Amino acid sequence: MPIGPYQSPLAFISDAELDAHHASQLVEYQEASPQPAGLKLRGVEKRFGDNQVLRGIDLDVPAGQFVAIVGKSGCGKSTLLRLLVGLDEPTGGRIDFVDDAGRAVEPNSRIVFQEPRLLPWFSVVDNVAVGLGDGVPKAFGRREAERALAGVQLSEKAKDWPSKLSGGQRQRVALARALVSRPGLLALDEPLGALDALTRLGMQDLVTDVWRELGFTAVLVTHDVAEAVHLADRVIVLDEGRISLDLEIPRDRPRRHGDPALAEIEGKLLDTILGKA
Repeated sequence: MPIGPYQSPLAFISDAELDAHHASQLVEYQEASPQPAGLKLRGVEKRFGDNQVLRGIDLDVPAGQFVAIVGKSGCGKSTLLRLLVGLDEPTGGRIDFVDDAGRAVEPNSRIVFQEPRLLPWFSVVDNVAVGLGDGVPKAFGRREAERALAGVQLSEKAKDWPSKLSGGQRQRVALARALVSRPGLLALDEPLGALDALTRLGMQDLVTDVWRELGFTAVLVTHDVAEAVHLADRVIVLDEGRISLDLEIPRDRPRRHGDPALAEIEGKLLDTILGKA
């Protein structure tokens, strides 16, 4: 039977054959999913006209590590994050992405912003599926989106509109959208800054859980030193475009808010940020 101009070849196969076709695409997608991407930055600089924001950043981040970046407003935190995910280009130096063996990899970077930036004309599950990009079969995209929503504990909201969600729920949808493509590097730019205190604490635990489960490399920018210490393996302080402190957090997880040892680390970080160290 000839195929008309508005018909797809898939329209002439059985449901079983169509399921098998989508299953094969699922296997190919899973096999192509990237591993955690480590970072190597050498002499990274960024200028905007006469304003030099980053001044020779040298940084190594092992694949799978959770790093937080803190510092005063205007120190270059968000600029550095944008360079890592390819939203901007350095004006000097280089950024490489590597696996555990030091081989070059494609990081499949994703970023979560402070504002969820959901599409109001899409349902929750369709907003998440957007993170898979174009050319993904609809049924497969829906399954992957539902799986990502389950990971952020929002399965029951899949068919809802974004306008019906709370602020914390919208941010969880934004997180699921970033995670659905299984990134090797996840950048988080103040993603919890607009949430109330209790919701923020719950989201911190959720971010920790999905990071431990999926194993991606995470880079968090935050003004909240306590949040950085609670979440990260390592906290970096930026000051006028340079790294002024690179501090490991030698505490096992789960971490308890109010832990005296963590409070001592917070104090050291604050002293460095405020110039008291």
